[in-house]
Amino acid sequence: MMILIAGPYRSGTNDEPARIAANVKAMTDTALEVYRMGHLPVLGEWFALPLIEAAGSERMGDAVWNEMFHPVAVKLIDHCDAVLRIGGPSSGADEMVATGKAKGKTIFFSVGEINT
Repeated sequence: MMILIAGPYRSGTNDEPARIAANVKAMTDTALEVYRMGHLPVLGEWFALPLIEAAGSERMGDAVWNEMFHPVAVKLIDHCDAVLRIGGPSSGADEMVATGKAKGKTIFFSVGEINT
């Protein structure tokens, strides 16, 4: 399966780079675990962040950022079989779960729920 890993990015970080990096690491570590189970994990950040930079975003939350950050992940869900929600509170990750449900995707809340 192709599985979108959805977790906090900015939530609870006060936009501090080290805390954002820790959130990304948590998602990436989970992606590696999912990959080693035989699936293809993806993060919306892997697609959105290079586009946001190329489009000239000057800071998180500016108009360019908002145009792409969550919308890219929402579009990515169309190509995924499932969404795996990890981590703590995050309106964006919750949006990915809601979108996945609406599109009939399988929703997981732990790696242990995923069959190899």
